[in-house]
Amino acid sequence: MRGATQAKWAMAAAAVALAATACGGNAGSGSGSGSNAAVDPKGTFSYQSSEPQNPLQPANAMEVGGGRIIQSIFKGLVDYDPATGKIRNQVADSITTKDSKTWTVKLKSGWTFHNGEPVTAHSFVDSWNWSANVKNNQINSFWFSDIKGYSDVHPDKGDPKSDTMSGLKVLDDHTFTIELSAPVSYYEYKLGYSAFSPLPKAFFTDPKKYGQQPIGDGPYKFVKWEHNKGVTVAAYDKYAGVDKPKNGGVFFKVEATGEAAYQELLSNTLDVMDLVPASALATYKTDLGSRAVDQPQGAIQAISFAMYNKDWQGKDKNLVRQGLSMAIDRDTITKTVLQGSRQPADSWVPPGVAGYKAGSCGDACKYDPAKAKELIKQGGGVPGNKITILYNADGSHKEWVDAVCNSIRQATGVDCTGDPKPDFKTARDIITQKKATSLMRSGWVQDYPLNANFLKDIYVSGADANDGGYSSPEFDKLAHAADKATSIDETVALYQQAEAQLAKDMPSIPLWYYKSTTGYSTSVQNVKYDSFGNPVFTQVEVKKK
Repeated sequence: MRGATQAKWAMAAAAVALAATACGGNAGSGSGSGSNAAVDPKGTFSYQSSEPQNPLQPANAMEVGGGRIIQSIFKGLVDYDPATGKIRNQVADSITTKDSKTWTVKLKSGWTFHNGEPVTAHSFVDSWNWSANVKNNQINSFWFSDIKGYSDVHPDKGDPKSDTMSGLKVLDDHTFTIELSAPVSYYEYKLGYSAFSPLPKAFFTDPKKYGQQPIGDGPYKFVKWEHNKGVTVAAYDKYAGVDKPKNGGVFFKVEATGEAAYQELLSNTLDVMDLVPASALATYKTDLGSRAVDQPQGAIQAISFAMYNKDWQGKDKNLVRQGLSMAIDRDTITKTVLQGSRQPADSWVPPGVAGYKAGSCGDACKYDPAKAKELIKQGGGVPGNKITILYNADGSHKEWVDAVCNSIRQATGVDCTGDPKPDFKTARDIITQKKATSLMRSGWVQDYPLNANFLKDIYVSGADANDGGYSSPEFDKLAHAADKATSIDETVALYQQAEAQLAKDMPSIPLWYYKSTTGYSTSVQNVKYDSFGNPVFTQVEVKKK
């Protein structure tokens, strides 16, 4: 999700085992411990959030501000057990295939939207066709590109030839088939991404209005959206999923800064945090005690180059980008500025994700000031001998951005400065419009625990999350071959080869892997985090006052 944001899967036993390892549901001093006080099943709690970038439509959120809200309101065919990382059916009763190309989906009966409308096969097929259509400008439309007929509804240029993808067929109210343009061995995992959520008939009558007042089918129903203040959702009493809420609802509270949110947490005016700000990392475990959380997360922090800028094009600039990466002292920054809350990255895929290959970044991720200067010189130097790193100032990134720039400056003499934007939405708007000048923050939270998610969805030419505009025929060829593989093992191996191409081209610089360093107030208990870094909202218990 970008930034994660967000998708998922299940396949071979090896992949499941790796996903389960990544979850680490009981790691850390605060991984769900609580006082076991009396609880109020109708009690509500607040969560540190940000203003959604786009209207609340399932295929229109690639950032956590909107993504986590949508995940609470909607539920798709499958999701992932927060304790084990294994894929589990939700609306789907079964998803089967004989060739990894044609998939048959059977739905459970009795599942309804929050307005009482039944969830049917048409709810999914109509949703996916609309979301994929280029006319509807959905930021996650690329997620449907595997389906046969996608190019008819989403051509590279011009108007769509059709309003429907030929690969989707409704057989009856509870059965539909998905035909892909080519086999994708891990397709079931992708179906857990929120873009694949169903939509009710009311959506299609007025999508714009719906984006401000969504009707979903998930554990929580939408109540209100106070722009730049927060979004309120309430538990849906007729929810048919396996993860029924143990609370009455959530207030996704927009916070101006991480520091402000942390102070609210300490004063019990905010209940659950997203991430502890860098300024509190040295003290938060002491401050919170058993309510502090420190556990692995399937996420990476990187900085991407604006490859669409001519200054960064050409093979000689590969050397420059590698040199800049070697100028960053990851070990020192993670130990000091980030207080051990991050792990230095040596690849573009985090540990615990199926397909992680230690050291795939090679020497470029090893701190070597002398070699860094040499490579930058060989590549013709940094354009203007100056770079900037665009980031959102409301996300506690200033400290590490400044540290990265200081490291580059001291190692190479290249002038490096941070380029802060006031909030996440503003920064993302600049990035998605391809208006960054040199470098930009590009963190990614797993959508599903497979290396494909950290590679294909970010670096394939034209991918929606390809913020830097990177395009490599070699990388694309390997990625497409990986998707057509008939086994998970082969898919993983081919994506590892594609990752080796990133090490040559260096379109982005892996910095470090995230941990869920967070915490919660004394007003709640049973607060757990999954490997996506999300609180398990439905499991949070609100203490009686």
